[in-house]
Amino acid sequence: MTTPFRGCHTVTVTPFTEDGSAIDIAAQKRFLDWQHRSGVPGVILLGTTGEFLTVSDAEREQLIAETVAHCRGRMTVMVGATNAHTPTAVRYAKLAERLGADGLMIAPPYYYTPTEDEIFAYYAAISEAVGIPVMLYNNPFTTHVDMKPHLVARLTKHLPNVRYIKEASMDVGRVFDIVEATEGVMNVFAGERVVESYRLGAVGYVDPYGNYAPRASTALFPLLEAGRVREAIAIQHVLDEITNIIKEGHPLYGHQCYSKALAAAAGYPVGDVRPPITTFRSLGEEGRQRVAVMTKLLQKLDRMMDEYGFAKAA
Repeated sequence: MTTPFRGCHTVTVTPFTEDGSAIDIAAQKRFLDWQHRSGVPGVILLGTTGEFLTVSDAEREQLIAETVAHCRGRMTVMVGATNAHTPTAVRYAKLAERLGADGLMIAPPYYYTPTEDEIFAYYAAISEAVGIPVMLYNNPFTTHVDMKPHLVARLTKHLPNVRYIKEASMDVGRVFDIVEATEGVMNVFAGERVVESYRLGAVGYVDPYGNYAPRASTALFPLLEAGRVREAIAIQHVLDEITNIIKEGHPLYGHQCYSKALAAAAGYPVGDVRPPITTFRSLGEEGRQRVAVMTKLLQKLDRMMDEYGFAKAA
């Protein structure tokens, strides 16, 4: 196993060219350099924010290979390998391992609403096929599958490389329940409510805000670990303001198209989203106004980071 994953890992957008026809590798490398300079310990490719359902197999291989090569020795790289077809998920997992990924993040099969035995068999097939760590991804709002603590404990007990979970059920108490059910073996990463999750035993955060506020969002865990809880709460409050602005729009396009628009506003353009997600370009003045408001909040976060003594990205 690799060194344990800890802290805030950016679950990244996937940069596309202007016309959306290809992955923009040059933009990806600039974006990754920004992440590294901002102190991000690791990135997670091809999650929900990364529009994994719109990426071809050839693009998947290209993105993983280029990212691993560019990050090697600087940041860890986890890769989403979720699929509703178990052999395809296994193939994606083996590909990521072959290309040098440090770990995987995998949600249960979506659409079918599988039974617990079916979920177990899915993860068992993946776990047996690879040697790198597997992070379960519990997000019942997108998969319509809720992996309860007793199932997480079963997976942890029987599958030796299943040692992480992104817990995004919106029930922060689940963090404590999972730690208890697995007797502390499972490493829980928050999917939301970072401060509260940390207090209940989370060791990290799968961080969408890292796409446009990496310095501030990455600081959350160092602040919490240093006992600077009030400052971490202040950062979380500003991030919550950004979330509320995004949520006023359509729930599907928010954390993809606005993440990309805000990354561009920060100086790291990564293109727009692919269908069926609503493009930022199509939002017109509404989108531009929201980005203007959120940009002021990002500037506020930068001032807070200066005040808290965190160095600017070089």
